[in-house]
Amino acid sequence: MTSPKNHSRHHAREIALQILYRYDDSASETPTGIALAEDLKKHFEHFQVTEGVREFAAELVAGTLANAAELDLEIEKYANNWKIHRMAVIDRNLLRMAIFEMTRFKDIPAAITIDEAVELAKQFGTADTSSFVNAILDSIRKTRLAG
Repeated sequence: MTSPKNHSRHHAREIALQILYRYDDSASETPTGIALAEDLKKHFEHFQVTEGVREFAAELVAGTLANAAELDLEIEKYANNWKIHRMAVIDRNLLRMAIFEMTRFKDIPAAITIDEAVELAKQFGTADTSSFVNAILDSIRKTRLAG
């Protein structure tokens, strides 16, 4: 059985992925700072996101967006023969978000982050997304543990 905290983190990851997808897919520039905070607040209020979910979702979105260039380099290092711009929007944003979480939230085991990313891949991606995401994230996890 999942704990309420794990359930709220899963919900926060879903919300964060949807917001990252929207920013990636929009023609306008991604907001930063105060504009991002206001945009997140509007989104959270519109969809009646609970307070406990908001904080983690906002951290994932803001951190992933702020570190996108660095995260993209990491993804391309492990995604053999794949360039970030050729990946599906869901795939690249899910990978960015999961790598950000794995590197910045030390209290969350990498295996949990990977499992959550695979579940979101099954929910929002194509038939191949979950295995693609799992392979890249697992390679990153193994490399980091070895290093």
